[in-house]
Amino acid sequence: MKRNILITGGAGFIGSHVVRLFVNRYPDYNIVNLDKLTYAGNLANLKDIEEKSNYTFVKADIADIDEMRRVIREHEIDGIIHLAAESHVDRSIKDPFIFARTNVMGTLSLLQAAREYWESRPEGYEGKLFYHISTDEVYGALELTHPEGVPAPFTTKASSEDDMAYGTEFFLETTKYNPHSPYSASKASSDHFVRAYHDTYGMPTIVTNCSNNYGPYQFPEKLIPLFINNIRQGKPLPVYGKGENVRDWLFVEDHARAIDVIFHKGKVAETYNIGGFNEWKNIDLIKVIINTVDRLLGNPEGHSLGLITYVADRLGHDMRYAIDSRKLQSELGWEPSLQFEEGIEKTVRWYLDNQDWLDNVTSGDYLRYYEEMYDTAD
Repeated sequence: MKRNILITGGAGFIGSHVVRLFVNRYPDYNIVNLDKLTYAGNLANLKDIEEKSNYTFVKADIADIDEMRRVIREHEIDGIIHLAAESHVDRSIKDPFIFARTNVMGTLSLLQAAREYWESRPEGYEGKLFYHISTDEVYGALELTHPEGVPAPFTTKASSEDDMAYGTEFFLETTKYNPHSPYSASKASSDHFVRAYHDTYGMPTIVTNCSNNYGPYQFPEKLIPLFINNIRQGKPLPVYGKGENVRDWLFVEDHARAIDVIFHKGKVAETYNIGGFNEWKNIDLIKVIINTVDRLLGNPEGHSLGLITYVADRLGHDMRYAIDSRKLQSELGWEPSLQFEEGIEKTVRWYLDNQDWLDNVTSGDYLRYYEEMYDTAD
């Protein structure tokens, strides 16, 4: 079946994995990757598929509604997978306005441009879908009622006997929104706009909320690649507060698989939570990273533990996130493929084997790569 799919934010971390999967798995689909190429957007993430005949890259800003109108009409887009977003909480605390512009107004521009084009077609909304990827942070925070951990209440094929939960409550698709940071507030607003376009105009939409992602090609401002890079260079590992905050972790390739399943089989107007079915305290996660990196570098056990440096806690730092993904598991058959330790091993090996990529994204060399490839320096 021929389709024209627009994937926004496709040069970023999660987006590049989704673009790669769709380009390779669906040769009959025309995949249009739209990205503004801000600091975390990197076309080098997609070198392996950039020459594919069913792949097109467009540099554009989703907040530019006229450009969104042009792209959607020119490429006759019938499906949108919307990942483009400002996503780092610390940056949102420093400059909330750019988060409102991109995450709220950008999403609204994309929705309106899609609505105008799809409603102009003879078939209307038939065969169309606007799929919006969001975050579990919109739900707020859960209490750390079991700081020592209790056995996890649900399992998958990737579960281990050591999986723990640190509370009795979990984020469900029905959990009320209660965002605490400028980032999560901007994502909550965009979620509401997507649902409003379904309820008001009848646009076919789906929203998913995911937990923390990790894996290859993540910009090293986020915890896992930052710490891998710092351990490699012998730099301090800054830990907020006491390191007791809990997050659920999802391997990015598993997330891309979930997006694929939901895009093709999900029910219109539904929400699906996507989580890794595992919780980790930050300090315990950091020790796993240290042990893995030290082992793979040939360092003595515990060699880099002294790099841990406790710093003042982040403003409004939510204590615990934990997703219940059983709806997605039971209705669409998706579940994680890797135990967390397997995913961390795979991730650390990738960053150590691709040190040039790390050095380039932190130096800005990837911008020169874009200019050389597409000859559109501006």
